[in-house]
Amino acid sequence: MMIIAPILVGLLYVVLMSLIHEPHRRRFNAVMVAGAGAAYLSGGGLGIWEFVFTAVVTYVAYRGLESWTFVGIAWLLHTGWDVVHHLKGAPIIPFAEHSSFGCAICDPVIAIWCFAGGRSVTDFLRARVGSRRSRSSVG
Repeated sequence: MMIIAPILVGLLYVVLMSLIHEPHRRRFNAVMVAGAGAAYLSGGGLGIWEFVFTAVVTYVAYRGLESWTFVGIAWLLHTGWDVVHHLKGAPIIPFAEHSSFGCAICDPVIAIWCFAGGRSVTDFLRARVGSRRSRSSVG
């Protein structure tokens, strides 16, 4: 369950973000990952490195305002930072010991979607259901 639940959270994130139309979807995701990059600032336990990471991911997220690839890179950077926190730092949710581990599983799901162009999965599903309906009414 420690692996399945974070994957499902990542998939839910993708579905919900698919409801936002382009170009706002990419920009909104860039802002989201920039915010995620600052998640450990108030107690991640890695001192000055928390600020260094936040600066790096903020820059990459800024580049993501115009590029899905940079949004995906930012999510992968956050994945790496989650792993570091799981092993050496404090968890992203202080009262949930394995929350950084879960985040490290969830974030690559989002990154893969970003690298695929952040396409709307809800539009894709609507098109698939619509094409099945039209085929069944023809025959």
